[in-house]
Amino acid sequence: MNNKMLWCVVYLLVLVWSVSNPKDMFTWWLEAIPALIALPILFFSRKSFPLTTLAYVLILVHCCVLFVGARYTYAEVPLFDWLAQVMGSDRNNYDKLGHFAQGFVPVILAREIFIRKQVIQIGAWCQFLSVCFVLAFSAFYELVEWWVAIATGENAEAFLGTQGYVWDTQSDMFLALIGGICGVFLLSSLHNKQIAAKMLIKQSSV
Repeated sequence: MNNKMLWCVVYLLVLVWSVSNPKDMFTWWLEAIPALIALPILFFSRKSFPLTTLAYVLILVHCCVLFVGARYTYAEVPLFDWLAQVMGSDRNNYDKLGHFAQGFVPVILAREIFIRKQVIQIGAWCQFLSVCFVLAFSAFYELVEWWVAIATGENAEAFLGTQGYVWDTQSDMFLALIGGICGVFLLSSLHNKQIAAKMLIKQSSV
């Protein structure tokens, strides 16, 4: 089984598990739709712009995070309920993991597109602009949550997942920012090697 086939198998297994018995189907769609959109985008771009292995793995992990949150809602993931009890907290913080991933994963996608499309060279400015992108993306996602809440009223309460925390929106964006910074510091070296290999393959095939 090649890597792409394994990727699809894991994705589909988690998807089927997530949708098989969700807490609320309306919330499931709201939470899962980014992961559902990712699959056709990756499928149709697999030949024209195949991503690095690192990017594909991170996208799969992020999709799994989304599917778990979609099944239980972000405020009721069992493992994080247990962690809240252990830590003496009243809040389920799975949504914070989700927002950290919202920075950690897209920052790698952003820098890959920036570098491979020759928008900017590898270096400090590339890192800075990639982190800026994920912060802007996170802010836009918060706007989407706001618009959904206005459009659907109380039905979007589980989607928002604020759990009564007045600074929820700001902390979500902050965690995406931290995730983006961690991503560029921890993964840039490996990512650069994989990008170089991709670009070398492309040049040799021209």
